[in-house]
Amino acid sequence: MSRLNSLFAALSLALLAALPTSDGMAQSGQEPLQTFQAEREAAEARDRQRLAELVNDRAALEEALAKARAELEAARQRRETLESRQQSRQSELQQLNESIEEQGGDLGPVFNEVAGVSGELRDALGRSWLALGARASLPPRLEDDGVLRTRQVETLADSLMGLTRETARITRLEAPVAGQDGQRQEQPVIRAGGLLAFSNGHLLQRGDDGALSVVEHTPEGVSQRLSAFQAGDGQTISLDPTDGQVLEALAQQPTLVERFQQGGAVGYVVVALGGLGLLVAVLQYLYLLRVTLTLKRQLSDLQSLRDDNPLGRVLSRFHALGAGHAPEALEARLDEAMLAEQPRIERGQSLVKMLAAVAPLLGLLGTVTGMIVTFQSITVFGTGNPQLMAGGISQALVTTVLGLITAVPLLFAHTALSSRSRSLIGIMEGRASAVLADRLEADQAAQADSAAASGVKRHADALA
Repeated sequence: MSRLNSLFAALSLALLAALPTSDGMAQSGQEPLQTFQAEREAAEARDRQRLAELVNDRAALEEALAKARAELEAARQRRETLESRQQSRQSELQQLNESIEEQGGDLGPVFNEVAGVSGELRDALGRSWLALGARASLPPRLEDDGVLRTRQVETLADSLMGLTRETARITRLEAPVAGQDGQRQEQPVIRAGGLLAFSNGHLLQRGDDGALSVVEHTPEGVSQRLSAFQAGDGQTISLDPTDGQVLEALAQQPTLVERFQQGGAVGYVVVALGGLGLLVAVLQYLYLLRVTLTLKRQLSDLQSLRDDNPLGRVLSRFHALGAGHAPEALEARLDEAMLAEQPRIERGQSLVKMLAAVAPLLGLLGTVTGMIVTFQSITVFGTGNPQLMAGGISQALVTTVLGLITAVPLLFAHTALSSRSRSLIGIMEGRASAVLADRLEADQAAQADSAAASGVKRHADALA
């Protein structure tokens, strides 16, 4: 009976210990103190009632005691099982350590290095083109436990052999590709081994997350060759043996417009003056061509003079002079008519010549201003970052190139205009000199005839 009383007391203490105390509830700070006391008193009343019921019901008490003993026995058996498993694990660990010692204790760092290299190899292959639509899987990561198992080595070798075979395959697949606008669409993709992948004539690149996107700039010749190969009309593709460095350099290569913009304000001025000079030269050369055609037509028919050509206008003014003029006066009038036509023929040549001389000077000005910008960047930021100096250097070089490119065609244009105008003026001077000589010869012949007629008359008068 004393054992039952002690058991009842132990059960009551356990039930009371399971109840929330006022101190614990006060620590939670969730309810007022009065509420905690009321709940504790209610719980204690319920526990006393349950304890009284157990004391009065001996069968229930025996059942609870048997259940507790069964749980204790189950816990003891579970403990024994865990201890046995622990001993087994320790034995396996000891055997593993002995195996490591047999393989060589000094090979532990080597095994760790092999495991690290295998992980780096897997990451590198995962970022390469071989992982895109490949039939073989990536090599597994070796367990970093200091032991290389035969199964791991075989799996690694099989995976590497499979990826090696993929390097000789050209694979067609469908994959989402992001365009220049950032929109991702499902497109046909061709992968050439582990060298490159392209879609619709555009070379592709892979991001850190493995997403595909088109390269910023694909050369036109490469794009045409890739499009023909994808359509089945070609058998060659363009490869980049530098693993993308050449393509990256081509993508960063500025276009003609971008290079022109690098010249800055001086570059705009040089190009504008060059365009003006070329426009003047072209218009004047077209005018000289028209003059050449009308002049040839006039030379074929000097009897009917026309005003649509300078030779016809010069000869018309010369023939308008009456008789009785001295040879010097006729020559002066003819030179005056020639000089009146010469400015039209030589129009624009001085402007083109001046612009051809000014363009290199403006290019030199842009070079000086670009170097000033470069030295200012060096003063502020130092020489650690060459990109900060690239803007000034680009301006310095581009303006010089623009000045030379502008001056060279202007010099050719000035030479063409001057040679054409000299040819026309030479033809006009030659024909005008011939007309003047004919006029002088006719005047001298008329004077000789008049003198002879006067002598005959005087001789007749004398005879009479």
